[in-house]
Amino acid sequence: MSKILGVALGILAAIGGFVDIGDLVFNTAAGATFGYQLMWVLPIGVLGIIVYSEMCGRVAAASGKAVFDAVRERTGFAAGLSALIASELVNLLTLAAEIGGVAIALQLLSGLPYRVLLVLAITGVALVIWVVQLETIERIFGYGGLCMLVFAVAAVKLGPDWTQFGKGFIPHVSQNSPWLYLYFVIGLLGAAMTPYEVYFYSSGGVEDRWTPKDLGLNRANAIIGYSLGGLLSVALMVVGAAVFLRHGINPEHLGTIPLGAEQPLGKVGLLFAIVGILFAVGGASIDTVFSGAYNLAQFLGWEWGRYRSAAGAPRFFLTWIVLLVCALGIVMTGVDPVMLTEYAVIFSAVALPLTYIPILLVANDREYMGASTNGPLANTLGIIYLVVIAVVAVAAVPLMIITNVGQN
Repeated sequence: MSKILGVALGILAAIGGFVDIGDLVFNTAAGATFGYQLMWVLPIGVLGIIVYSEMCGRVAAASGKAVFDAVRERTGFAAGLSALIASELVNLLTLAAEIGGVAIALQLLSGLPYRVLLVLAITGVALVIWVVQLETIERIFGYGGLCMLVFAVAAVKLGPDWTQFGKGFIPHVSQNSPWLYLYFVIGLLGAAMTPYEVYFYSSGGVEDRWTPKDLGLNRANAIIGYSLGGLLSVALMVVGAAVFLRHGINPEHLGTIPLGAEQPLGKVGLLFAIVGILFAVGGASIDTVFSGAYNLAQFLGWEWGRYRSAAGAPRFFLTWIVLLVCALGIVMTGVDPVMLTEYAVIFSAVALPLTYIPILLVANDREYMGASTNGPLANTLGIIYLVVIAVVAVAAVPLMIITNVGQN
């Protein structure tokens, strides 16, 4: 039973990473703009995050150290510092966007003022992190986010054109607005392989005290968790095509997305969609703030870990508190969380090589990994995805400029 419950780490990582506010908006907007044409991008992103998350979990299980700790130790100060700076900047932007998303979901449920709910959202996240055990956090937000499956039910009930749906999995470039189409390709891949996902995942494995005996659990977490996230992404794109594209609606606001579940399922579907979004974005907030604190503490050699008391790891606790305060300061300026997320996703895409190249190097270090070092399949897929990541990193900013952040 404990092993089954352990899959909650993978589910939380998937719900809070693969289906965060960025994916909610990017996947739905992709369907609302291009119908089913971008379906082929989703399995590429899912396989990529599975490959590298499995590597990260294996590093944690084999060495007892989180990936960022291993990267700093085995690749040197300069590579570690570059990855740290890039990850912390992206983490902060993403955290601010997620907190804004939590406030929007609460506003949809309560009708209270947005700025008041921002403060309540930050306070709630801080209290959960401070009071609730990590194992319980994983289960509450991971399984609470399963309410998002209402979008899968809605997608089926909407009766999409299954022929066009199937054709969407054939890679191609749309002749209609090709630059905007490529912007969505980059955005979907960047959102799927956001760096904080793997940092949180590996650190969580260390906190759960994984050993080489848990390699099977690690593999199950990565495959089941992120495949579930991919299924939800497919459902969101279907809803975007079958509801918003059909009616000429641009779902540019987070509050618009739950309406895609309301049309086929009524008010019950709407309620489940909002609650699912609340848990998904709330889980992403916790993923992100933990990731930022983990990374800094591991790089600088501080004591870290949610299971340690504030007195046992004071700098780790201070770091996540400062991150939350900074995130609140950003969203209190009135910046649109959705727009903030789009910038975070694009800059995340630029930072992908700084994250994944060191991970592949560490996973191939036989002295460090022993019998758990990468095999031929992991290396082949890892290298292929490094090529994909390099293309994404180079193309991200030019496409953002050409399309005016996806507005053209």
